[in-house]
Amino acid sequence: MNKPKVRVATCSLAGCFGCHMSFLDMDEAIIPLIEKIEFDRSPLTDIKSIGTCDIGLIEGGLCNEENKEVLHQFRQHCTLLVAVGACAINGGVPAMRNHFTVDECLEESYLNGLGVIDAQIPSDAELPKLLSKVIPLQSEVRIDYILPGCPPPPQAFLELINAIIEKREPVLDYHNRRFD
Repeated sequence: MNKPKVRVATCSLAGCFGCHMSFLDMDEAIIPLIEKIEFDRSPLTDIKSIGTCDIGLIEGGLCNEENKEVLHQFRQHCTLLVAVGACAINGGVPAMRNHFTVDECLEESYLNGLGVIDAQIPSDAELPKLLSKVIPLQSEVRIDYILPGCPPPPQAFLELINAIIEKREPVLDYHNRRFD
């Protein structure tokens, strides 16, 4: 009888999807991993709502109310939550806007930026409200593991997931926690 697979969900909040690209860079190493895991919500599956999962991998920081809502859904549905990459751990590049007010950022982007035509700041009620600062995940919920890097190397994903499956602590040597 086959062992039940570990359910994994992933998402990208305020980030660039570089961490997901690094995950996919596992190349052929993902084949034996797929024997042990199955994906729930993820850009790989296009499942929009999260079910009960063993591992939640989240890249990107929190820049708006929708990001916070998704993070809380992951915390509620995932046994272990992993902050993946510099943006999730410390805000990364999106946190560069923290030196300015939200109004200053919106004005620069939509009113004064190069090539702006029909200058106006979007005001659709369906747009998520921006937070005053981009914040790391652990500022909002408990995080069980961090996977550092920008992005983390593919081998680091493999080590972390295998360690969780094998119920041991991950061993991330220097090469698996470096920043390029």
